[in-house]
Amino acid sequence: MSKSSKKLSELTVDELAARRRELKEESLMLRVQQEAGQLENPARLRLARREVARIETILTAKRAGQA
Repeated sequence: MSKSSKKLSELTVDELAARRRELKEESLMLRVQQEAGQLENPARLRLARREVARIETILTAKRAGQA
């Protein structure tokens, strides 16, 4: 497990949901910039998408553990 995954797994379900919402908003803004040709760091879009996936995986595991 990477450092960022460990940090994420220590967060509560509500904190993870809030972080996912922030990242999805950021992804939207990055995609808009990309379409306009103004995206300075294309790798950031990929990183945001991957972090959302990590968060969703952790959320699924936490919710399954609570059930």
